[in-house]
Amino acid sequence: MKQKKIENEQQNLRKKFIRKGVKMIAPETVFFSKNTKIGKNVTIDPYVVLSENVTIGNNVRVLSFSHLEGVVIENNVNIGPYARLRPGTVLKSGSKVGNFVEVKKSIIGKNSKLNHLSYIGDSKLGKKVNIGAGTITCNYDGVKKSKTIIKDEVFVGSNSSLVAPVRLENKSVIGAGSVITKKVSKKALALTRAEQIEINNYKRKN
Repeated sequence: MKQKKIENEQQNLRKKFIRKGVKMIAPETVFFSKNTKIGKNVTIDPYVVLSENVTIGNNVRVLSFSHLEGVVIENNVNIGPYARLRPGTVLKSGSKVGNFVEVKKSIIGKNSKLNHLSYIGDSKLGKKVNIGAGTITCNYDGVKKSKTIIKDEVFVGSNSSLVAPVRLENKSVIGAGSVITKKVSKKALALTRAEQIEINNYKRKN
């Protein structure tokens, strides 16, 4: 009986959002909560879960296999596929969170992009920030959570680790493969990278 009740509730929620103009290719695969709020011209692809306390603005697209909970999505935002947005996350207008990206308790500024394979936690990103693939914020040291502050127009190269607490000032650039533990100045390039060593005519031991 409980399962049947849940199924009926979901069917009613899907019908409600379809009447409000939400576009769904396969509505039977999309799951809502009773307190889900959705604006105009929103498209939700198959296999998306909108858990508790999700608010979505106008002109938003949520691609397949994304899970949202406790988040605020402003206008003109693209999400997914395979994105996980956890409680306390705010995506500002024009921002993009791509595939295999997880965001927790963070503000992603206007027109900022996290296109793929990243974890952003306990962070505040400004406008027009670009986060390269494989970048993570190291926000937990085993005892406490710390914050990462990334100001406007910062470019973070792929496979970088930002060890909180840390601050990246406006228009700074982080070289790919860096581990950043200190504040980076405005318009500066910061990188931490071991020297590449090459041994000629190397023979592996059998």
